[in-house]
Amino acid sequence: MPLPLAPGPKPRLPWTNLLRLRSDALGFLSELHGTYGDVARYKMGPRHFHLVNHPDLNREVLVVQEKKVRKGIGLQRSKVLLGEGLLTSEGEAHLQHRRMMQPAFHHKKIATYADLMVRHTVDLRDRLKVGAALDLNAEMTALTLAIVGEALFGADLRTETGELGEALTTVIGSFNALTNPLAGIMLRLPLPSTRRIQGAIARLNRTIFQIIDARRQSGEEAPDLLSMLLHAQDDEGAKEKFTDTQVRDETMTLFLAGHETTANALTWTWHLLAQNPEAEARFHAELDEVLGGRPPTFEDVPKLKVTEAVFAESMRLLPPVWGFGREVLEELELGGYRIEKGDLLILSPWVMHRDPRWWPDPLRFDVDRHLGEAKAHRNKFTYFPFSHGPRNCIGEPFAWMEGILILAGLGQAWRFRPVAGRPVVLDPLFTLRPKRGLWMTPEPRP
Repeated sequence: MPLPLAPGPKPRLPWTNLLRLRSDALGFLSELHGTYGDVARYKMGPRHFHLVNHPDLNREVLVVQEKKVRKGIGLQRSKVLLGEGLLTSEGEAHLQHRRMMQPAFHHKKIATYADLMVRHTVDLRDRLKVGAALDLNAEMTALTLAIVGEALFGADLRTETGELGEALTTVIGSFNALTNPLAGIMLRLPLPSTRRIQGAIARLNRTIFQIIDARRQSGEEAPDLLSMLLHAQDDEGAKEKFTDTQVRDETMTLFLAGHETTANALTWTWHLLAQNPEAEARFHAELDEVLGGRPPTFEDVPKLKVTEAVFAESMRLLPPVWGFGREVLEELELGGYRIEKGDLLILSPWVMHRDPRWWPDPLRFDVDRHLGEAKAHRNKFTYFPFSHGPRNCIGEPFAWMEGILILAGLGQAWRFRPVAGRPVVLDPLFTLRPKRGLWMTPEPRP
């Protein structure tokens, strides 16, 4: 007897679920889980989707049966933006590229990035002015973009962060449109939205190719990811070589992924600290005790346990990657239900991180969830801001160190307070951003 299909809503009209997802994605997914349980089946256009929300099932999808799935439809279609980079490639191509790029993210290599992270942070810290309202999301985006540009590609992007930030925002905003069943047709039409996307890609390509050309002309063998990619391309004895297009694709992918999620995680951390004065006081006390007024260093990172916990709890409550998908390549079983070939699986850190079975009083900001025994005994598949398994984020160690050092460097001197009349609105695009920015006022530490 065949396994049953999972339960789920039966929309009266074919596009009901798609419209609901577009208007309130976070509420829609939370409601699905609350009503139908750990595997909820719903239809969107011609495809069936399954929201999966249990740590054992997360492990099944991301580790045990990962060869039976591939990246979801949105990332498949995003190849028009990212090409065949780490985020979109599959199978042997993904394994080869990841193997070639892994040395740039080895823990010994990451340690060498700490000084430039702190240097850029101190530069921003010293430019802030008391009482001058600013969009903290824009500032965090510019800061992480400058860091990833120098650390991975040896490029000084500080004069271009405004233009590049706008182009990246346009590209990121297009990811949700790529999940539309009609996206393939729309991207071929001369629509204003299509022209905006094409213009943004052209702007990013111009910067990326300028960086690549400048490195080639200089002949410099810098100890960064770009030199690694170009060396792999030019090495006559190499078994695996990168074409010009592949160098561009990997550079574009890491350009995007290397700053976007960290910028949003930092933005939401400042927002949540301002709302939770007890956690903010513990954060400041640790900075004073560990750093004593000097800038943070790589050696301080493992000592800043409360700072790390603050960053972790922020990514629990407001995860930058709020959901991601996998397409089923062959029929499989999940939670006693039959998942058919061609169906889409959705895993949502937003839903999982707020599940009271694993996170008591889930809406409370509590840094102790990520300290001591609580952290040591946690099922790791209840917390996955960077995913898990063979397709987890290659830059996760980079992001943790960057987040801790930036929080420490800015938090030594400043705290941030919300600007009246500037409501904070969640905007679940490809990442979870604040719609119209996060406006806050810097105040000197008391």
